[in-house]
Amino acid sequence: MKEALKFKWVLILSAMVMVFSCQKNQEEKTSESPEYLQVQARKNARDTVWKSYTAKTLDRLPDFDYSKDPELSTFGGWKVNPSEATGFFRVEKKGDRWWIIDPAGYPFIHKGVAVFRPGKSENQKAAQAEKYGSNENWIEKETAFLRDYGFNGTGAWSNVDLIRNSKKPLVYTVIVNPMGSYKHEHIKKFGGKYEMAGWQGYRYDLAMVFDPEFDKHVESTISVIAKYAEDKNLLGYFTDNELPWKNDALDRHIQYLGKEEAGYVAAKNWLDERKGKDATLEDITEEDREAFNAFYFETYIKKVSAAVRKYDPNHMYLGCRFNQEKEELQSKAIFEVAGKYMDVVSINHYRKWEPVQEIMDNWGNWAGKPFIITEWYTKGEDSGLPNNTGAGWNVPTQEDRGLFYQNFTIELLKSKVCVGWHWFTYQDNDPNDLNTDYSNRDSNKGIVNSDFVRYEPLLKNAKMVNDHTYELIRYLDKTED
Repeated sequence: MKEALKFKWVLILSAMVMVFSCQKNQEEKTSESPEYLQVQARKNARDTVWKSYTAKTLDRLPDFDYSKDPELSTFGGWKVNPSEATGFFRVEKKGDRWWIIDPAGYPFIHKGVAVFRPGKSENQKAAQAEKYGSNENWIEKETAFLRDYGFNGTGAWSNVDLIRNSKKPLVYTVIVNPMGSYKHEHIKKFGGKYEMAGWQGYRYDLAMVFDPEFDKHVESTISVIAKYAEDKNLLGYFTDNELPWKNDALDRHIQYLGKEEAGYVAAKNWLDERKGKDATLEDITEEDREAFNAFYFETYIKKVSAAVRKYDPNHMYLGCRFNQEKEELQSKAIFEVAGKYMDVVSINHYRKWEPVQEIMDNWGNWAGKPFIITEWYTKGEDSGLPNNTGAGWNVPTQEDRGLFYQNFTIELLKSKVCVGWHWFTYQDNDPNDLNTDYSNRDSNKGIVNSDFVRYEPLLKNAKMVNDHTYELIRYLDKTED
């Protein structure tokens, strides 16, 4: 009996030694030749297909040293290789990499969170009141929280007034909606609903850029930005969001609009002049469509950017937040026009696990300007939310969301054209808030939940990249050399 017991303990100890030895060998293998992690993802909760994706993380980049924190300026810029200090944010290309330059003259990457504002739904307002007491207390505590995790700014739809009046404001952005608000006014003429409209709500999926009334509306909508003109903490302005720049916009103007409408007249005159005759739909070629889209888009961007420059000549124009993968994001003609008017091209990035280097190179080469990612996220299935809505993919856990964050930003910085990113969004959707649009109805998009509880596994991964973005850029640039 004693011998059997002794033999049993020998087997247990041997097994423990083998496990320890395997773990040690695995650790040594990881330190010598690290292997990137794999994350499972699916498009939404209704999708039954899971796929495995690689997630690069800073701790597994060969020979990357993230043991020291970079020295930062007041605004969060990198205190190396300074440029001219103009007192406001601007962009500059240093060598072959684009940078935002902060008001003090230092290179800067904008690492922000979109929709940074107090709770919106009744449940969120109640949770906020219990936890923070007031909006003023909320902004101070949550601004410090964002900074603790390496964020230095905010994206669109944030509470700008609270941010500006805080003790140490984050670098913020402002969005104005000339075309969006014009659409809402115009739709009243059709009894409150268009007979045929795309998902953004525009009639025939056409932005009404040719309407003479739109010109006046641009002025009145954008003139309000004058109050921000001297604020050093403002990065710049967006106009509108995800407008419908359809590939067949020329056909739509001529086929669907009444012959007395300004859009029809502009499109028909443009086509007739291009063809040298009374042209019809049958005369339209793909080359015509692309050329018209440049003309159509430029009609919009020329008007809104001129108004931005008029009412605030000090700050950057950040564009209109492109989104459609098979339309404007593949359009050389539209990006070439964008580069003429935008300081930075804003892009909402969805439907890919990571940004594609060739595509990002195209954006930079076509526009001749840098870009900033203004929406991106993924949703964790451990959040307790249904996660049926929204364009971001689903992953199993908050840790996986964090791995996605690291991998995505590493790929962005490889491009040398990206000057920042805005995670969408600060707080989860409240499924009980039926006043919001359907795409923002029931999903885990936030870095905090509806009770203002933080998703620490996501945030610890975000912090790793956020805190070491500048060293990562130096590492990536040397690695490529």
